[in-house]
Amino acid sequence: MTIMSKLQKTLLLSTLTLSLMTAFGAATAADGAPISGIELPNMDTSVRPQDDFFTYLNGSWLKTTEIPSDKSSWGTFAKLRDDTLPQLRGLIEKAEADKTRKQGSEAQKIADLYASYLDEAKLDQLGIRPVTGELNRIRALKDKKGLPILIAHLQQMGIGTPYSVSVRQDARESTKYAVYISQNGLGLPDRDYYLKKDDAKMASALAKYELHVAKILGLAGDKDAAANAKKIVALETALAEVQWTKVQNRDPVKRYNKMPVKQLAELAPGYDWGHALAAAGVANKIDTVIVSQPSYLSGYNAVLDKTDLATWKVYFEWQLLHEVAPYLSKDFADANFDFYSTVLTGVAVKPPRWKTAVQLVEASLGEALGKLYVAEYFPPERKARMDQLVKNLLASYKTSIDNLDWMSPATKIEAQAKLAKFTPKIGYPNKWRDYSTLSIVKSDLVGNVLRASNYRYSRMIAKLGKPIDREEWGMTPQTINAYYNSTMNEIVFPAAILQPPFFDARADDAVNYGAIGAVIGHEISHGFDDGGSQSDGDGNLRDWWTKEDKANFKAKADALTTQYDGYSPLPGYHVNGALTLGENIADNSGLAIAYKAYQISLGGKPAPVLDGFTGEQRFFMGWSQIWRVKMREDQQILQIKTDPHSPGQFRSNGPVVNQPGFYDAFGVKPGDKLYVAPEQRIIIW
Repeated sequence: MTIMSKLQKTLLLSTLTLSLMTAFGAATAADGAPISGIELPNMDTSVRPQDDFFTYLNGSWLKTTEIPSDKSSWGTFAKLRDDTLPQLRGLIEKAEADKTRKQGSEAQKIADLYASYLDEAKLDQLGIRPVTGELNRIRALKDKKGLPILIAHLQQMGIGTPYSVSVRQDARESTKYAVYISQNGLGLPDRDYYLKKDDAKMASALAKYELHVAKILGLAGDKDAAANAKKIVALETALAEVQWTKVQNRDPVKRYNKMPVKQLAELAPGYDWGHALAAAGVANKIDTVIVSQPSYLSGYNAVLDKTDLATWKVYFEWQLLHEVAPYLSKDFADANFDFYSTVLTGVAVKPPRWKTAVQLVEASLGEALGKLYVAEYFPPERKARMDQLVKNLLASYKTSIDNLDWMSPATKIEAQAKLAKFTPKIGYPNKWRDYSTLSIVKSDLVGNVLRASNYRYSRMIAKLGKPIDREEWGMTPQTINAYYNSTMNEIVFPAAILQPPFFDARADDAVNYGAIGAVIGHEISHGFDDGGSQSDGDGNLRDWWTKEDKANFKAKADALTTQYDGYSPLPGYHVNGALTLGENIADNSGLAIAYKAYQISLGGKPAPVLDGFTGEQRFFMGWSQIWRVKMREDQQILQIKTDPHSPGQFRSNGPVVNQPGFYDAFGVKPGDKLYVAPEQRIIIW
C-alpha cells in the first residue's frame, strides 16, 4: 500500500495542468476570437436552467423540430449519422465508378453488394426463390433429433434460434477464448412484449405481431398461415417465460457459469449437445462451455419436449423469413417495414433505399468502407488531439480515485492498477479486417446477406485456440458512438464521433470538455460501473473490493437506481433504474471527471465569458446539448424496455443534479426544481 505524498500530488497536478491546457489547441473564430460552441438558437430562455436544464438548452429546438418521416427519433446522434450517410454513399459510388477494380477486391465487394440491394426489379422477379432451398431444408426435418444440427446451420447464416453459440474472451481467463451458450429466439424486442398482458401497448404490439407473422407466412405460400402464426407466438411466449430479464443479464458473475460439456446434459436431459456443438464447429476444440443462463437451457428443453415438431418447423420457417424479408421482393420488404418500423417505432415512411443500402454495406463490409472513410474524412491531427484528450481524462480519473473519501487505500490501489492498464483505441484499427473469404455476387442479394453472416460466424469460431486479437474493434470508424470492453479493459472512440457538437475545433475548451471530454470520462467510468467494477485490469472477473468498500459502492448505486426510477418520459412508463444503472453511473462519473479535468486546464485562471456565459456554465451546456433528442412514442417505449441508456432528457438533467459545480455555475438553490440537498447528491467517482 502506498499513499501519494503532497509533493507528488503537486508535481502531478502541474504536469496534468500543462497537458490539459494544450489538449484542444487554439480555438478561434474568423476574427481570432474564441467561439462558445453553444448552439444559441436551440435554447429556450423562458425556462430556467435551475428548473429544467435540458429544455433550457434545447427547448426551441424541441418546439420547432419535426422528427423526419423516415425516423423513429431525431437528435444529435441521428443527425450526425444522417450527415455521415451521404459521405459513405459517395465513397461507395466512387468504388462503383472505378473501372480498374478487380474481382475479389474490397472495391468490387462494396460496389456489388450496394448494387444488389438497389436492384429492386431483380428482387421482385425472384420473389421467394432465393430462400426456397433453405425453406425445403426446414420442411424436410423428420424428427426433433435433427433440431440441434438445424439450429447450428441457421445460426451460421444469422437466423434467429432459441439459443446461440458464440466465441468470446473467457471472462475469468481473459487471455483465452471460450464458447458461450446464451438465450435467444424471440421475434419481438423483449420478453415484456409477450408477458406484460396488463400493458395495453405491449398487448397491442403482440396482437399485431401475430398478424405480421401470418402475413409473412402467407406471402411464402403457407395456406394455414393464421393458425401457424398463433402457434409461433405461443412458442415464443413459452420461451419468453423462461428467459432471464435484461436486468438479470446485467450481472456478469451470474452470467458466468463454466462447466464441462458433458454437464450440459444435466441442464437439458436428452438434448444432443454433441451434435449441436459439432455442427456449430466447436466440438473438437473445447471440453468446457460457459452457459450464460443455465435455467433458460432447462426451460428451453422443457418447451422443446412439449411442443410438436410441426410447430418447431413453422417457427424456424418464420425466423428465416423474418431475417431475409428486407432483402426479398417488395411485398416482403414492405410487410417487414410495416411491423418493425411502423408498429414498433412509429415510423410511417421508408427511408430512401440508398440509405438502407449503405447500412447493409456497413453491416457486411464495415471496415472495408471504414478504411475509405478514414482516408477521406479523418485527418491525422484529429486522432492526435483525441489521443491527448484521452490521456488527460485518464489522468483526471487517477487523481479522483486518490481523493475518494468512501474508498479504502487497499481498494484504491486495485482501482489505480486497473486504470493504469486501460487501453485506448482512437479513430480506426491499426489492423484492418480481411474480407478475402467473403464472396459478393451482384445478382444475389439474399446470398450476399447470408454469406456475410456466415463469414462473421466463421471468423468468430476460428478464434478458438488462438491468442486474443487485441487489435480487433467492435465498431467501425464511421460509427457515431464509443464503447468500453471489460474483458479487453479498453476504451474505443471511432473517428466519426469527433465532430460537433461532441467536439468543435473552433470552440473554446469549456464546451468540448463538457461534450467529448465527458464522453471520454463516461467510457472510462464503465470500467468502474456496477458491472465493469467486477473485472480487474487484465479483464478478468475478480472481486478486488474490500467488503466495506463494496457496501459503500452498492449504497451509492442503489441511490442512483432510485433516482432514475423516478423519471418518466411518458405517462405510465418509468425509466428502469436497474436496467440503466451502468450507463447512469458512467454519465454521472464521466461528467464529474471531465469537470475536474476542465478546472485543471484553466491553470487557476478564469475562463473567458463567451455569449454571456462563464466557462463553467458552458461546460455543462456542452453536456446537455449532446443529448438533444425527440422520439416517437412507440420508439420511446421500445427504448425504455430494451435500452440500457436513459432517455436523453434524463441523461442531461439526471447527472447535473449530482454535480456541485452545476449548482455553483447556475446558482441552483432550495426551491429550484433541480435542487437536491448536498447530503442527497450521489457522487461516486
